Amino acid sequence: MTVADNPRRASIESYPDGPLIVRGDVEVLDERGDPIESPRRTLALCRCGASLIKPLCDGTHKMTGFRTDPAAAG
Repeated sequence: MTVADNPRRASIESYPDGPLIVRGDVEVLDERGDPIESPRRTLALCRCGASLIKPLCDGTHKMTGFRTDPAAAG
């Protein structure tokens, strides 16, 4: 099935102190331009930079104390 057969509008939602949640038909590419395969329809993209599976989120932001509110961070 192609995107044209089953279009789902893409959306990106920023979670406070967490990842970017990507839903819908979107292709995510790695640094070489190769597609990142995912069995899920929803992807969580790392914003803290500490994930061991970048660009995907592995929850490390919780352990590092990552904050999206600059005033709260320091």
